[in-house]
Parts: sequence; structure tokens; C-alpha cells
Amino acid sequence: MLYKILYSLAEDFSALNVFRYITFRTFISFLSAFGIALIWGPTFIQRLIRRQMNQAIREDGPQSHLKKVGTPTMGGILILSCVLIATVFWADLMNPLVQGILIITVGFAGIGYADDQLKVSKKNTKGVSGKVRLILEFIISISVLAWLVHAGHLMTEVHVPFFKNVSFDLGFGYILFGALVIVGCANAVNLTDGLDGLAIVPSIIASGTLGLFAYVAGHASIAQYLQIPYIAGAGEMTVIAAAVMAAGLGFLWFNTYPAQVFMGDIGSLGLGGFIGTLAVLTKNEILLVLLGGVFVAEALSVITQVASFKLTGKRVFKMAPLHHHFELKGLAEPKVIVRFWIVAIILAVLSLSTLKLR
Repeated sequence: MLYKILYSLAEDFSALNVFRYITFRTFISFLSAFGIALIWGPTFIQRLIRRQMNQAIREDGPQSHLKKVGTPTMGGILILSCVLIATVFWADLMNPLVQGILIITVGFAGIGYADDQLKVSKKNTKGVSGKVRLILEFIISISVLAWLVHAGHLMTEVHVPFFKNVSFDLGFGYILFGALVIVGCANAVNLTDGLDGLAIVPSIIASGTLGLFAYVAGHASIAQYLQIPYIAGAGEMTVIAAAVMAAGLGFLWFNTYPAQVFMGDIGSLGLGGFIGTLAVLTKNEILLVLLGGVFVAEALSVITQVASFKLTGKRVFKMAPLHHHFELKGLAEPKVIVRFWIVAIILAVLSLSTLKLR
């Protein structure tokens, strides 16, 4: 926690007093994570290439994706490393909410790392089995949420967006509900990660939006004015959200079409776990359905496709997830990507409107 060391010197150097403010540390966290990603990125990618950490391409996927063979994967290591470095420097690691969100993010990223390693070593798209992944994700999520609820750092009420004072208390059942939100979000982001830059930009947008929610929820006066639940210490998560945004932008520098590197499951599961946890810890579990609409649509397209084929033998989409459907309908990959980005921005604006429409 470099900022605490610097702040301790404020009596001698008054300028260092700025480190007490979350807003300042949010900005410097952003700049730190982006700078590290941009500087370290080329070296990191070359190391992945030397180690032959190449992405396995789906044999049943769009034929246009075959040209992506040989592109290195596991770029999520770059994202998570930058986030962790910025967090250690500028966030309060003694904050229980910070500890909780870091445990889940790193835990989910660890599952993704194991998945990517198996795919790379076996040169196919089969990694850790789906059941094992889900079990591990639920164990991590439930353990962290149970600790936070038991310690009194997390409320068990679920608040309905767009309505004033509409909420319901799930009691300890909230732990399972919260875990479902986190696991569902992580896997939805994982499904979205199929085109160059497609998953990272909605992740950046969602992280930034929820980071703003974290800041206002952690500020007693603003929370009271906006009539949202006040959550002690929530503002500290804004520092991490800024690091995620910046690391994501740094990664996008290399991941934009045509991608020089893919994030892999370590990136998609880590980011998805972070976004889902941030939504839970800021009491925006239901709002996440709107804010993460791109991820929701991708996940629902897969569920619908599988259910329809098993029940009727027919497919609803040309291919699932949804982005492949649009590709096979003739839309160029960059157009699909940018249009998904536009939708993500619109959904973020609608989500932010709930701060006043109560």
C-alpha cells in the first residue's frame, strides 16, 4: 500500500495529503495500470509467442477464424498483473470488500489459467470440464460471500432498480443468490470472448459504471441524496475498478482487430468474476442484467440454442454464441464488434440513469 507510506509523510510534505482522497488514487491507479500494460505489452506478447502459447481455434466455428491460428493466448495475465500492481500501490488492502473482490477475481482467474494451460498443452479447445469449473467457482464465491455476510460487511437485501425503497431480504439465502450472480457473470463474459476486442470493451464499460456506483455507495452524503444503500468502505473498490478499466484499455491496444493476443479464460473468467462481485458488493445484482446486457444476450443465445436443439432438433441461431450468428449472416467481424460496443455503452447510460430515477 504505497499510498499509505506517502500519506504518512503528509505532515512534512503537505502535497502528499492528496493520497487520502479516493478520487486522486482512482486517477493514479488508472494511469499506473494503463502505463504498465502499454509498456510491458510487447515484451509480454513476444514471451507468449516464444513459449508457443497459441490459441486453439474451434473446428466447428466460422471458417474465417482459421486465420487466427497461431495467435497467442493467456493475455489475461497482462490484465490481471496490471490490476494487482495498481491495487497494491493505491488501494487499501485492509478493506474487507477489497479483500473479497480480489480473492474472487484471482480465484476465478486461477481456474481460467488451468483451463488455458490444458488447452494449450493438448492443442484443442477442451480444458477443465464444465462441471469442475462451476463447482470451483461456486466454492470460491460462496466462501467469500459467507465471510462478508457473517462479518457484517455485506447486506443480504436485494434492491430493485428504478424503484424507491423497493427491496427484499433473502437472509443467508443471499449467499447462494450472490454466488449465482458472480458465477453467471463470469461464464457469460467467457462466452462473449470470441472476437477481437469483443469482450474487453463491455468489460471496461461495466467496470467503470459499477466503479461509479461503488464510489457513490461508499459516500454517506451522496448515497443519502441519491437514496441508494450506503455501504461503508465501498468507495475503495473504485480504485480497483479504475485499474481494471485501464488494464483493459492497455490490453485492447494489442487485442483490437486483428488481435495480436487473446485474453484466454484467465482473462474472461477473472474479469467476469470481478464484474459480478462488484455488482454484488455494491447491491446492483439485478441492475447487472441491464448493464451486462451484451453478456446476458450471449449467454442466453447459447442456452436457447442448446435447449432448442435438444428438444426439437432445430437451431434458433446459425451458430451460438450470438456474435457467430451475425458473422454467418454476413456481417464483417469489426462491424459486429463495434456494434456490440455501442450497445454496451447505451446499456451503461441506462444503468446510470437509475441513480436518479428512483
